[in-house]
Amino acid sequence: MTAVATTSASPKASTRLMWVILGLVLLADALDMIDSTVTNIAAPTIARDLGGGEGLIKWLGTSYMLAMGVLLVVGGRLGDKFGQRRLFLIGMTGFTIASAVAGLSPDPALLLAARVAQGAFGALLIPQGMAIMTKTFSRDMLSKAFGLFGPLLGVATVGGPVLAGFIIDADLFGLAWRPIFLVNLVLGAIGLALAVKVLPHDDGDRSTVVDGLGSGLLAGAMFGLLYGLVDGSANGWTAVPIVSIAAGVVFLGLFARRQMTAADPLLKPSLLRNKGFTSGMLVGLAVFAVTTGLVYVLSLFMQEALHASPRGAALGLLPLTLGIIVAAGAAMGGLVAKLGRTLIFIGLAVVLAGCGWVLALVAYGDPGLWALAPAIFVIGVGMGACYSTIFDVALGDISGDEAGSASGSLSSIQQLAAGIGSAAVTSIFFQTAGSGLTHAMEISLIVVLAVTALSVPVVALMPKHAPEESHH
Repeated sequence: MTAVATTSASPKASTRLMWVILGLVLLADALDMIDSTVTNIAAPTIARDLGGGEGLIKWLGTSYMLAMGVLLVVGGRLGDKFGQRRLFLIGMTGFTIASAVAGLSPDPALLLAARVAQGAFGALLIPQGMAIMTKTFSRDMLSKAFGLFGPLLGVATVGGPVLAGFIIDADLFGLAWRPIFLVNLVLGAIGLALAVKVLPHDDGDRSTVVDGLGSGLLAGAMFGLLYGLVDGSANGWTAVPIVSIAAGVVFLGLFARRQMTAADPLLKPSLLRNKGFTSGMLVGLAVFAVTTGLVYVLSLFMQEALHASPRGAALGLLPLTLGIIVAAGAAMGGLVAKLGRTLIFIGLAVVLAGCGWVLALVAYGDPGLWALAPAIFVIGVGMGACYSTIFDVALGDISGDEAGSASGSLSSIQQLAAGIGSAAVTSIFFQTAGSGLTHAMEISLIVVLAVTALSVPVVALMPKHAPEESHH
């Protein structure tokens, strides 16, 4: 069944088909967002079961997001070259198998390898859904589809830890944490069955060029920076982490140069010269990094310092989910179009207020989960306003022929930021935990406040409004 054939045969059937495809794409994106954050709650339980200590806790989320972020743009190019349907099926199959390996892993090494594989296959999977919808959906349906993405992915971002908490506490079949990955066998099978039946066939364009050298340089840069950061905070700042970070910086410089000289770069040089777009990338990098890291250390603080169970920590993060739902829904409901970058300023201000509130509670009281709930809800409201807005507004000055490259780049930045944030903020948390977990939480919050505050002036350099027909 193809979208073209169905459209010509029956408009009503075509509408049904578009809704099924939308459901399939949302399932794939939700799987990605849930699995990128599901270890936030589960990490301490997994580390106690398998060993691996702080290093495993840091790398469980970072390894997934690193593989996803590095390969996401390449995944989009491969879909253009070999066909989106083919890459979607490969990505969903590989993601499901990697999830099974993760759920059955007997040791930290195999689990981390499985997490890398999940991220890599996810990078093949995620870009295809957006491309398929853009090619086959009507304009009205495309607007409805993108209107659902902000709230859904916002919920999935925090829903992963919440789901993990309840699954671990239930101890299904005596498997403890393992069902958080094994559930993907069911969801992946459903996704594959739907994809085989409804996704339109396409042969791709074999003339599309994939910049392997640029991809390798970006991979080397991100791995060097993240490995050095995690290893240095866990094992001390010896020569190994210092050299790793230095190598990452060198690779990053070489990657930037490659983008200026390559015939078919991953990131168009004209995008790098666009002030509004680069400002949006910087703001997105900062905000997604610190908020992802904050969610991670909040879950650790609740379990390790407040002695909450995994389910208790999941409930403690539930106000964050509700705040994201409220703000993302309002933003996609028309606030982005009305306020533009002003909504980003508001969102960042709300995040700062919420983090300051949590800091006051931690520093000057003995907070319980209920005492933290209102402040955490406020943080969620700020996050939801930003998540639905930053990248929309960043595309405000982008020309039509640059839109595809720009959107893919921003999605990759979001994943890389999540990996960097998980590694950086948790590293700060563990590095300062020797003086007590409360002190570690205070320092982590101060870092989040500082980075968020520094990003506020950069918002002023972004376009004033999102594109008139912004879909993402």
